[in-house]
Amino acid sequence: MAAIRSTLAQMVAKADRPAVRAFFLSMAALSGALLLALYSSAAAELGQIVLASTTALAALGIAGWVAVTLVPTLARRTPLRWIGFRIQYKISREGWIYFGGLLLVALAALNTGNNLLFLILACLIALILMSGILSSISLSGVEMRLLLPDHIFAGQPVRGFVELENQKLTVPSFSLRVEAAREKGAAPPAILEKPVYFPYLPKQERLQQSVPLTFQRRGIYRQDAFRIVTRFPFGFLQKSRRLDLQTEAIVYPSVQPTPEYMELLPVLQGALESITKGRGQDLYALRDYVHTDSARLVHWKATARSGSLMVREFTREEDSRVLLVLDPHSAAADTSGVNSPSTQTPINERFERAVALCANIAWHFYQANSMLQFRSVGFDTPLAPAERNIFAILGHLAAVQPLPIDSEQKLIGELASNPEIFKIIVTSQPRGFFPHAVWSTSYIVFLD
Repeated sequence: MAAIRSTLAQMVAKADRPAVRAFFLSMAALSGALLLALYSSAAAELGQIVLASTTALAALGIAGWVAVTLVPTLARRTPLRWIGFRIQYKISREGWIYFGGLLLVALAALNTGNNLLFLILACLIALILMSGILSSISLSGVEMRLLLPDHIFAGQPVRGFVELENQKLTVPSFSLRVEAAREKGAAPPAILEKPVYFPYLPKQERLQQSVPLTFQRRGIYRQDAFRIVTRFPFGFLQKSRRLDLQTEAIVYPSVQPTPEYMELLPVLQGALESITKGRGQDLYALRDYVHTDSARLVHWKATARSGSLMVREFTREEDSRVLLVLDPHSAAADTSGVNSPSTQTPINERFERAVALCANIAWHFYQANSMLQFRSVGFDTPLAPAERNIFAILGHLAAVQPLPIDSEQKLIGELASNPEIFKIIVTSQPRGFFPHAVWSTSYIVFLD
């Protein structure tokens, strides 16, 4: 009883009261019109033509009033989403065996005229109809969402979540399988490669299933459609409903240290070491104590050796300002396609190495909480702590594509006009391409 009361309370709470009022009013009006029509028929049989005509016109008037006023109101408030459902049917192997047995029973019933065989045939056909109705009910009212992590790196296993919501008020759903919708001859699924099974989905509830995902390459992965499939209740038919759910996953380049990055890191650390004193961690110099210095800065060993108080000075970390530049121009650039892993465009290995190295360097400055600025063709971030713009940088690196050689060298000219900040330039172009004004304030990483 408690469950029934709860269901009724939910139905009343979710009910569209103006629509319910219009429904009951239309039912009452049509019932009155039906009674008037029956009375008109009886009056006509008794020879009371005037009374029969009057009641018949009244019945028609009431029906017309309902059709003009109440029916459009109900039609506007009725959800017709089921009309757009694209249901696909497929007979399973068990279903073909069942239909074969059904055909044998039908032939035997027709040849013998046995009423028992006809009764069995009717039960078998009713079983098919009941299977179709139950599977349609199980598929209806079910919505899906694919939840992906905010940050995904190439080659790193992550977990997504497939969520199903049963919006039906009274009926649960059984034996649902979610999979990527794939057309004949189309590319393999980009995101959801394996189906996800939900044995039971209660009414008005949401359930999630964890899905392990691994994207081997950086890029933008897109998947436009999914299917909810069921073979409930008997497995004779596989019925599926298509969901046009456009999903996009931005996969960052891997930030796992590469051999090139490990060779480059000591050189970068030496080039970036600041020579200005401040409140950092690296020792800058020793000097005599003055009355404004804190006692915590006293270097006691040096004091003992010199006989006078000596204090330590440190490098200033905030002076470590870096402009990281990715030069996307490459002689082997292929601009025929967009960076989508589902397309069959050739991979420029040298450019991919440049992108991976750039991601490693940006991640290094993010872990060191340095001041970082990033620049490439058509993309620029302001100078800020690396934690503020690291994911904007990685998002650009996820989608960046190699470009043909720029004869005007616009990017190089912009770098030469900004000599006050130290630049790290990652390029797949050959040596001898950059002018001296860029060399003097930059460290250039060539990928040849």
